[in-house]
Amino acid sequence: MSSRDRILGRVRRALADVPRDDTPYEQAVPRTYLRRHGDTDAGRTVALLAARLADYRADVHRTDPAGLPELVARLLAARGADSVVVPAGLDPGWLAAAAATAVPDRPESTPRELDRIDSVVTGCAVAVAETGTLVLDGGPGQGRRRITLVPDHHVCVVRVPAQVVSSVPEALERLDPARPLTWISGPSATSDIELDRVEGVHGPRALDVVLLADGDGPPPEPAA
Repeated sequence: MSSRDRILGRVRRALADVPRDDTPYEQAVPRTYLRRHGDTDAGRTVALLAARLADYRADVHRTDPAGLPELVARLLAARGADSVVVPAGLDPGWLAAAAATAVPDRPESTPRELDRIDSVVTGCAVAVAETGTLVLDGGPGQGRRRITLVPDHHVCVVRVPAQVVSSVPEALERLDPARPLTWISGPSATSDIELDRVEGVHGPRALDVVLLADGDGPPPEPAA
């Protein structure tokens, strides 16, 4: 018997005396907490996301679709990237101006092989302004979780304002809990008891976030 079978067996035994017509958990537990703090428009929500990302030491850039290929190319070149992981479903135009060699996201790629790749470019599923968090769910243009954990540099493109929400509860409403969710708040970092910060321990050492104007929001500011 596997560990999974043991755990599921314990769950079944714990639920054995629960009537089949019992009120579902999601209805039985009242959720009267605030879903968001205050009423903010799309522009202020995106600005808050940018500020929170900067607090986490991510580098934030703004552009429109026409300027995206050149910006991505510049961000990869600035990191000296000779190779970049490309997840399935990523718009090929995003990397049209990049000189780095594109490496497709493949199931058979090993962590050692991924560690030799300099950068990864992805989209995201949703971004949370209040917490400065990017959420990936493995959908088109996002790839497997490991491609955003092993390479040292991650470029994540967020469509604004369409993919930006104010709060975590709003983000959860957009996400499928059955999908492999990766929550990213800034570059990977940790500190020891002396508060010496070390980056790149549990994921990329550098995170570039591109806020891509999707046509429904205010004009983008010049790319940083």
